Amino acid sequence: PDFRIANLDYDDPDTYAMLAKGETEGIFQLESTGMTQVLVSMRPKNLEDIIALISLYRPGPMDSIPTYLRNRREPDKVTYKTPQLAHILDVTNGCIVYQEQVMQIVMKLAGYTLGRSDLVRRAMSKKKGDVMIKERQNFVYGNEEEGIPGCINNGIDEKTANQIWDEMLDFAKYAFNKSHAAAYAVVAYRTAYLRCHYPVEFMAALLTSVLGNTNKISEYSYACKKLGIKILPPDINYGEGAFSVDHGNIRYG
Repeated sequence: PDFRIANLDYDDPDTYAMLAKGETEGIFQLESTGMTQVLVSMRPKNLEDIIALISLYRPGPMDSIPTYLRNRREPDKVTYKTPQLAHILDVTNGCIVYQEQVMQIVMKLAGYTLGRSDLVRRAMSKKKGDVMIKERQNFVYGNEEEGIPGCINNGIDEKTANQIWDEMLDFAKYAFNKSHAAAYAVVAYRTAYLRCHYPVEFMAALLTSVLGNTNKISEYSYACKKLGIKILPPDINYGEGAFSVDHGNIRYG
C-alpha cells in the first residue's frame, strides 16, 4: 500500500539481473528481439547503461554497438584519436553516442562557445550540407573573425581533426540527445522494476493494456507461463472487467 513509483531504487540489482537474462516482455523500449539480444550481451548494471542502449539502438549509431560492447568488456581496447576526447567519451566506452558529446567535442577541441556548439549539433541533425562545409573549416582551421580557435591551434593535426569531424557527421544524422534517451530510460527502468518485483500485478495490467490484440495477449500469456503465473479462465463470481490478480494468479476478464 505504501508503494510509490517516485521513490523507486534505480540501483536495484535484481532488476538489472532480470534484464541481463533477456526477460523483457512488456518493458518499455526494451522488449524487441534486437534490444533484448544487446541487453544480454551488455549485462546492464545501472541507468547509464540503459540510456546508452536506447541511444545506440538506432540506424547509424547501431553500427557502434559491437565496438561499444567490446570496449565495455575490454577497457584496454579503448582508443582516442586525441587525448582531449578521453574525458568526453569515457562514459560511453570510447564511442560517440549522444548529441551532447558532439557539442562537447567542438567546444573542447576547437574552442566553440556553448551556443555555437548547439547550432552545430542542430545543423548536423538536420543535415544542412552548406552549413556543415563552413563549420568543418571553422572546426579544423578556426575562424578568427568569429572567435573560433580551431583544432590546429589547439595542437590537433589537420588529418585527425578531419577524421573526428567525419565521425561526428556520420553519427549525428540519427543521434539522440541524451536528455531524451534518459527520460525513455527512466520509464523503461520503472516498467522493468515493476515486472521484476510485482510480476503478477504488472502482467495483469500489461494484458489489460492489449485487450484488443490477440497476438499480444498470446505473447504475454506465454511470458506469464514462463514466470510461473497461471492464467485462470473467466469467472462470473471472481472476475473483473479486465485481467485481475486472483491469489497470485491472473484471472481472465
